[in-house]
Amino acid sequence: MAAELLLLLRAERWMHAFLVVAVMAATVVPFLAPKRLGVVIPAELQILAILFIFATLFLGEVRAYYERLWWWDLALHATAGLLLGLVGFLIVYILNENDLVDLQMRPSFVALFAFFFSVGIGTLWEIFEFAMDQIFGLTMQKPMLGDLSGLTDTMWDLIVDALGATVMSVTGWRYMKGIRNGRVDTWVSRFIARNPQLFGRKG
Repeated sequence: MAAELLLLLRAERWMHAFLVVAVMAATVVPFLAPKRLGVVIPAELQILAILFIFATLFLGEVRAYYERLWWWDLALHATAGLLLGLVGFLIVYILNENDLVDLQMRPSFVALFAFFFSVGIGTLWEIFEFAMDQIFGLTMQKPMLGDLSGLTDTMWDLIVDALGATVMSVTGWRYMKGIRNGRVDTWVSRFIARNPQLFGRKG
């Protein structure tokens, strides 16, 4: 990425150079989070976050994978739905299980919150894409299936966001029901075990 940045600066492609700098900075965030926030993030989740940022900004925008591979954007939105669903689940699960918070929510409500949290963030991102296209003349909303307006692209993005969010919400619901099965369940368990302070418990 450093070599790519030098080439972009030489070619005066300022927007892409900015994106590469953003990717390089974002890859550091997961490693700073434990020190800044006092939260221990499992290595698998850190790697997933870094790969997602790299695939979205560097490969997608700088290397134009969005234009080269028609399914690239859909795959990333499905992944985003999964990751955001996991974040939404953990937010409510932490509150639900914290010994210092007098709050008990049913697994179905926690799962529902995780779903709408993920879809809501995905919707805000689509609004951001629309605003960037309108204000700065970008093409973040890509033509798709013969639709030059970008509406079809936006709707398919939201559909795969919802599908990813559904998978994670169901997984979270199964976890709270005691059905521990799968790699995601292991990640949630490790996150909880490594961050007892978030639950009002002593480590």
